[in-house]
Amino acid sequence: MNNSDKKLPLEGLRVVEFTHMVMGPTCGMVLADMGAEVIKVEPIEGDRTRHLLGSGAGFFPMFNRNKKSIQINLQSPEGAKMARQLCATADVVAENFKPGSMAKYGLDYASLSAANPKIIYASLKGFLPGPYDHRTALDEVVQMMGGLAYMTGRPGDPLRAGTSVNDIMGGMFGAIGVLGALIQRGITGRGQEIQSALFENNVFLVGQHMLQYAITGKAAEPMPNRISAWAVYDVFTVKNGEQIFLAAVSDAQWATFCDVLGFADLKADPRYSSNNARVSLRDVMMPELRSRLEAYTAAELTAIFEKAGLPFAPIVKPEELFDDPHLQATGGLADVRLTDGPKAGQTARAALLPFTMDGQRLGVRQQPPQQGENTDELLKSLGLNAAEIERLRSIKAVA
Repeated sequence: MNNSDKKLPLEGLRVVEFTHMVMGPTCGMVLADMGAEVIKVEPIEGDRTRHLLGSGAGFFPMFNRNKKSIQINLQSPEGAKMARQLCATADVVAENFKPGSMAKYGLDYASLSAANPKIIYASLKGFLPGPYDHRTALDEVVQMMGGLAYMTGRPGDPLRAGTSVNDIMGGMFGAIGVLGALIQRGITGRGQEIQSALFENNVFLVGQHMLQYAITGKAAEPMPNRISAWAVYDVFTVKNGEQIFLAAVSDAQWATFCDVLGFADLKADPRYSSNNARVSLRDVMMPELRSRLEAYTAAELTAIFEKAGLPFAPIVKPEELFDDPHLQATGGLADVRLTDGPKAGQTARAALLPFTMDGQRLGVRQQPPQQGENTDELLKSLGLNAAEIERLRSIKAVA
């Protein structure tokens, strides 16, 4: 928030985060953006996502803003003890490692809640407890087994969605669970364990297609081959080979569509009198529309549809969003420091959470942390002096 007098809703809340990759860090980032003090516990070698290439290059700066970093070697008995001491000061602990991993260090919910019944523990996994919970899950794994890749690709060509949808949403649902648990703790005085999982998140995403089958008795077709609920709802290739998405999802919008494009004959054609009638005749209607719209440029159609209030969208690449005028005008992007790699020390703009609170976007208060940036500060806050910190470093319990 820009107004320094306004308190963020989670100010005063301490979160200790044992997470990596995307799902767990997303949960922590949501809480951090809303004001929580989020402490990221990194291994001695640092979070692996700091050095990923390709599609993973943006993970760390995107999902670790507004956090502190402490490096602790959980394999060391002294390091594990230090982590437990840190958790004893926390309201929330979040982790996304394999089932059973945290129990080895006394950092599981049963151990921590025995010492602190008020602790809220967010466990972010591939699967909720059940027959699959031993499997190693990735976003792509659950997209394939959960129907999303089938729905996204063409028939016979399953295709993962173009971003880490389950990782990000699974982390968001974990944060939602934490917020609910905080409210309940305010009533009962007790914490609880929250579990969120990639597979179950994916099933939630395709739930509409499951119910479509339950209601109609017909299996949902993959999206590129689907029978749309709306007659005009598609990408059109127009003049100079440009592409644009255009839609008319009601009878009133169809009438406007025909009026603004001068398609009086189509508006008057009784075969196209209702949306459902137009849907049943898409095989006839769409080639005619495609032929007529080829005469327009994407810019001309954008101007026509925007003025008429009809749905439309240019086909935009992610890198083009940096210059999006709406995002620039509304403060939807904020500068973050790049901590690692060839551009370390430089800044780049990152997307903020997609909501406002009291009219303000939740911004960047703390840059993504350097590896172990806050280790000394946090250890001192636990009562350790310089000599004790140096001893822990000498036995590689901390870095």
